[in-house]
Amino acid sequence: MAKRITVAIDGPAGAGKSTLARRLAARLGFLYIDTGAMYRAVALWAGRAGVSWDDRSGLEQLALQADIELTPEGLVVLNGEDVSAAIRQPEMSHAASVVSAIPGVRRALVIKQQRMGEANSCVMEGRDIGTVVFPEAEVKIYLDASPEERARRRVKELETRGIAARLDEVFEEMKQRDERDSTRPDSPLRQAPDAIYIDSSGLDENQVEEALLRIVRERTSNGKEVQR
Repeated sequence: MAKRITVAIDGPAGAGKSTLARRLAARLGFLYIDTGAMYRAVALWAGRAGVSWDDRSGLEQLALQADIELTPEGLVVLNGEDVSAAIRQPEMSHAASVVSAIPGVRRALVIKQQRMGEANSCVMEGRDIGTVVFPEAEVKIYLDASPEERARRRVKELETRGIAARLDEVFEEMKQRDERDSTRPDSPLRQAPDAIYIDSSGLDENQVEEALLRIVRERTSNGKEVQR
């Protein structure tokens, strides 16, 4: 039987993980899994349900009960509702970062992520994919960029969605999120020892995509004998 392949892409906010992982998955014919969207979905549900950020038990229960589907078309479906737009509102970035620091929430969603990845060849991106979710992934990449570049990219992304944003505010927000993500006791953001580091500062999306594709092909015999 052809072998399933897992491509794990980790890195800080604004490094371009979502865009590049989605493009890479399309090139390879793999399933794209945005784990950050799953934390945003839980945070969205918590806000709607009135569950406090301090209620760790309540948030863990929501994560366990959440029926989250990531469709091939890129939609995020929570309990049967398309929440793709709702989870991309600016305030959800901070909310997801807070929720993702709760160990019980992470454990619940890691199990869901592992089930998704075990069923298909996939490109999965997040902050602990190569270290916790799939430590045995065939391909591990740590995608990074300078803090200034990451902030500029996030501002541009927000503006394309019609959301006004100030560079200094986005920069400070990212700085705080980097601190939370890298210092949390459970599954902190860090580069796996065997992950290939790519600094995308000064590179366009096409250049990074080609670099990622080259790495995957080198590590999987040019993509041959891969079960999709």
